[in-house]
Amino acid sequence: QVQLVESGGGLVQAGGSLSLSCAASGNIRSINRMAWYRQAPGKERDLVAEISSGGSTNYIDSVKGRFTISRDNAKNTVYLQMNNLKPEDTAVYSCAADFPTTFGDYTYWGQGTQVTVSS
Repeated sequence: QVQLVESGGGLVQAGGSLSLSCAASGNIRSINRMAWYRQAPGKERDLVAEISSGGSTNYIDSVKGRFTISRDNAKNTVYLQMNNLKPEDTAVYSCAADFPTTFGDYTYWGQGTQVTVSS
């Protein structure tokens, strides 16, 4: 069994910064893709950023240049540094990690952490 535990988040004024982290624990041999998603009230959950096991990254256009995703494979942890935050970044942020299995990757999810950006 695998667990993803997030930390960080909170309330910040527009233009401020926050840092999220997500640590995986349990029966882990390797982790493929790790990612951050967010879900704003009344909206669907959307991908924010993702990072491969080799360090290749992908971001949605609205966060490019402001958010940075990184990972520490030795610690099975993924991070999201969020700078110049905007009110529209307000959402519940969840991490996801893809674990290889015999039948393909299986995705585990964190419990989510609230990020609120005031104007």
